[in-house]
Amino acid sequence: MKLSFTKMQGCGNNYLYFNCFDQTVSDPAALAVRLSDVHFGVGSDGVILICPSDVADAKMRIFNADGSEGKMCGNGIRCVGKYLYDHGLVDGRTQITVDTLSGIKYLTLYPEGGEVRSVRVDMGAAILTPSEIPCTFPGERAVAVPLTVGDETYAATCVSMGNPHCVIFCEDDIDALDLPRIGPDFEHHPAFPERVNTEFINVLGTHELKMRVWERGSGETWACGTGTCAAAVAAVLNGFCPKNEDILVHLRGGDLTIRYTNETVWMTGPAVAVFEGTVEA
Repeated sequence: MKLSFTKMQGCGNNYLYFNCFDQTVSDPAALAVRLSDVHFGVGSDGVILICPSDVADAKMRIFNADGSEGKMCGNGIRCVGKYLYDHGLVDGRTQITVDTLSGIKYLTLYPEGGEVRSVRVDMGAAILTPSEIPCTFPGERAVAVPLTVGDETYAATCVSMGNPHCVIFCEDDIDALDLPRIGPDFEHHPAFPERVNTEFINVLGTHELKMRVWERGSGETWACGTGTCAAAVAAVLNGFCPKNEDILVHLRGGDLTIRYTNETVWMTGPAVAVFEGTVEA
């Protein structure tokens, strides 16, 4: 049986999207492992299923390159919004909802020439309580807490945006980081019982950050939407950036704009379709 898919990317964070309104993907975890391989598959950060939902316009399920199921993907959900609009599944509406394992997300779509070019997502409130992130640090918040990884101790700020993040602010240029070496040690650190996504940040100004990310289950990716939100929240908590104002974050795959308010975190960024194809199930 052949399955149709669309490869899409948001700031270089690329997934293979399967429309499950009119086809069935029986083993998405195995499919993600097989197709994500850049040499023997299509090459991607994972697989995203766009499914019917009883509570929203659609439901998103995400499977990382290692087959593990993720709860939420900020870059991925923007592409889901674009897919739904461009393929006529939301009747031209630009205010839509998408159900995820982290709850229902609210999207504003910005079309040009009949296609969505960018999307704004209400990512929901940042979770700061360590036990809910989850991480093992004591207290009500984990802000600039000492975390020893290998032979080095870092100041870690932990945030959940529906999935766990550990944010590290760096004085040296993050482009010089040996992320393939240190990333797995953060991901599998015992302080994070469900593993963790780790963001390494240079503060460029009061409204500007530069970021690299190591994602659990996928390794280094060119962007991470939830991670960018977590980085902006952490920058506010550490006094580097102001609350209730736009923060521009430069990622390897492009830029995202984040605004952290008392009620929610807003993320705005691009969504791009790369190509369409079919694969054997």
